[in-house]
Amino acid sequence: MKRIKYVLPLLTLILFSLAASAQVINDVNKQVTKYGQTIFYINSYYLDTVNVGMLTDEAIKSVMSKLDPHSTYISAKDVKSMNEPLEGNFEGVGIEFAIIGDTLTVAAPIAGGPCERVGIRTGDRIIMVDGELITGIGLTTEKVHKYLRGPKGTKVTLGVVRKGVSERIDFVVERDKIPINSLDAAYEVANGVYYLKLGRFAQNSSEEILKALIDLKANKINGIILDLRSNSGGFLGTALEIANFFLDGGQTIVYTEGLKSPKRVEVATGTGFYKKGPLVVMIDENSASASEIVAGAIQDWDRGTIVGRRSFGKGLVQQMLPLNDGSQLRLTVARYHTPSGRVIQSPYKAGEADNYYKAFLERYKSGELFNRDSISFPDSLKYKTLVKGRTVYGGGGIMPDIFVPADTSKYSDYYSNLIRKGILNDFMNGLGDKNRVEWSAKYKTFVQFEKEFRIDDQMLKDLISFAEKKSLPLDEKGFETSKDEIVVIMKALAARTVFGSSAYYRVINAESDETFKKALEVINSSSL
Repeated sequence: MKRIKYVLPLLTLILFSLAASAQVINDVNKQVTKYGQTIFYINSYYLDTVNVGMLTDEAIKSVMSKLDPHSTYISAKDVKSMNEPLEGNFEGVGIEFAIIGDTLTVAAPIAGGPCERVGIRTGDRIIMVDGELITGIGLTTEKVHKYLRGPKGTKVTLGVVRKGVSERIDFVVERDKIPINSLDAAYEVANGVYYLKLGRFAQNSSEEILKALIDLKANKINGIILDLRSNSGGFLGTALEIANFFLDGGQTIVYTEGLKSPKRVEVATGTGFYKKGPLVVMIDENSASASEIVAGAIQDWDRGTIVGRRSFGKGLVQQMLPLNDGSQLRLTVARYHTPSGRVIQSPYKAGEADNYYKAFLERYKSGELFNRDSISFPDSLKYKTLVKGRTVYGGGGIMPDIFVPADTSKYSDYYSNLIRKGILNDFMNGLGDKNRVEWSAKYKTFVQFEKEFRIDDQMLKDLISFAEKKSLPLDEKGFETSKDEIVVIMKALAARTVFGSSAYYRVINAESDETFKKALEVINSSSL
């Protein structure tokens, strides 16, 4: 009798749950049928022709806008292009390019790619694609992608003009898989101290980091500076791999939990290559998602020092759900928590995405980017790190251990327009193209370049003239305010022309980046 006494309530509970679940499914089916009837009636009886696919897309977008700020609908045509940077490759001819004087110029062939294999060189100008002239047509990045990208194995004939060669050279290039690098820079800052700038968490990011350290012959590591500033995230699996580099086995990296997603804990395997030693992670207000997972784990386990400004606060887990036409829903299913239990996600109200992003802008107005004391946290948002018991804060984003204010003293509207409109970059692309051979011959090493290369007055005058031709008149006060910063950026872009992308960051870091300087100071003090 006792067994029956306990079994009957349990059976009643199970039957009640099944009935409730069946009711939910029935309600959903009714709504799906209702929408289908609506589309059927519009298509059958409406007085004008309608685009049913467009109506459905707009309806789905409207539904998703009523949820959290990060759930979204992606049309079939956008799915591939949005996934390419994270999947780590696309199919094409394999060049880094610049559009100089409305002409497609090879900034560099990608190592091992199709163009390099057939002999296309840095500085070559591609003027024809499959017999079609592509100069002087208002060339854009989108048009270049249309001309050069295509399925692996397809062929394209590129007509090239090369300095020192009187006639056009035609190359037949067979398209192939082209890697997209997510590691923007890697170099040795000081003896055994390595700087790693990760632009996004792509499929191959962890392999890129390991390969870079091998190429740098990093046999003994005395410190690592991991720069995650402006890194908006990417694959969770990659974030786990990179956090695992630095943590001991069994230490929690992150856990996720949602109403219909049971708690899932991700832990380090203990196979990391740098579990001891000085470590700094740099973040800023544009660091989000996977960046915050890594920074939060490093901070909670007292494994390293977080330097910079409070991160964005994107801590929602999106699951990609395919639809029948190749489109996707990216639907939020859970929240990320740091090992100490902090919620990474900044507060939001469902259906109020505009207010959510306005709140991010309010950080600037409130002075948060310039003064740590402008940020206040209630006691309920205080947490303790798991080794040293230091106080850290929840409530959205990762608050750094060492705050470095944003420096806007050298910024002006004139400088902003030079950057935002691509004028400074276009000018330096042209200057680099003109002087690449001379600079390469003159500066054999980056150290020599850094010591001897100068942006002279004539270069600055030429930039001003170039900007005026691009409809940006000289603002003398703005130019003087930003002159030092303009000179640094010009030198960095010149360094990139000769020595590649890592050289760009080496110049910026050494000459004008206060956050980097603070990070290096932390590394040096930790090494004592």
